[in-house]
Amino acid sequence: MPVKIPATVVTGFLGSGKTTLIRHMLANANGRRIALIINEFGDLGVDGDILKGCGDATCTEDDVMELSNGCICCTVAEDFVPTMQKLLDRPNPPDHIVIETSGLALPQPLVRAFNWPEISTRVTVDSVVTVVDGKAVNDGQFAHDTAAVDAQRAMDDNLDHETPLSELFEDQIACADMIVINKTDLLDATQTDNLSDRLTRDSRAGVQVVKTSMGVLPVDVLLGRGQAAEDDISARHELHHHHHDDADDDHHDHEHEHGHDEFESFVVTRPEIIDAAGFARQVADTIRAHDILRLKGFAAVAGKPMRLTLQAVGPRIDTYFDRPLAVGEPRETRLVVIGQTGLDRAAITAALTA
Repeated sequence: MPVKIPATVVTGFLGSGKTTLIRHMLANANGRRIALIINEFGDLGVDGDILKGCGDATCTEDDVMELSNGCICCTVAEDFVPTMQKLLDRPNPPDHIVIETSGLALPQPLVRAFNWPEISTRVTVDSVVTVVDGKAVNDGQFAHDTAAVDAQRAMDDNLDHETPLSELFEDQIACADMIVINKTDLLDATQTDNLSDRLTRDSRAGVQVVKTSMGVLPVDVLLGRGQAAEDDISARHELHHHHHDDADDDHHDHEHEHGHDEFESFVVTRPEIIDAAGFARQVADTIRAHDILRLKGFAAVAGKPMRLTLQAVGPRIDTYFDRPLAVGEPRETRLVVIGQTGLDRAAITAALTA
């Protein structure tokens, strides 16, 4: 069976920073050919124009497809599925598809659409990423400019749900595989940690909550998560808890400093391993103990001529032998560890080399 093309769904309210996150991803795509489906409102197509002008070889104008008929979750049959088919039918299909929903889109119907027979055998939901405006949510508002969200709602003639913002926010959290708290430069450390703890409690078990500003997120953390979200849609049920009414925003504009120091990575090297399954358990234990976001690398296994590839997203570990070790190639293990700044490198290294 052909390998399915992975698709990442990026959701979050207007102004949360979805487009900024996607632009950073494209600028650091490392050769991946990424196609974008942008769910824009009205005739201006602002987000699409920004992304088409990014000037990167990985997002040529042909690789940006815009859905301008309104909320993506309400126009699945007539708009989204045909657009996906056009992408998949290309002679040179993309390596990865990124879908930026409007802030009003319910992510669950979109994920369910990946089970439509027209596309189900050819594409899979790599993950659902929910971007949160940290300052707004900390202030109890969900969006920085609630008036702009209401205007966006009024512009869409196709919108067939009038979900209150609080419930829509809950649905975006319920469907997420990763929650990105953006604009942390506008919060202090205690506020950020409290918000992270709250969103962790409100989300499904195993969902990663990461903190950043200006949408800076390592591409290896964002893409290649392999969640196959369409296969467990029942676990991503719509939530409709009662929340307080949205307060009025103070509408202050903020100049953000670029936050490039929220994440770090380092390499751990050790000799060949004895037992592949045992080492995978060792890696999983280390990830759980140290809140590692992503770990990947290669290992030599004693007595085996093939190189072992290891990929970990959160506590889930995938291993397979990918190729024979070359003559003279060191029989060693090299692992790249990625996480939020402040990882205990010494303890992680000790745990992985024990």
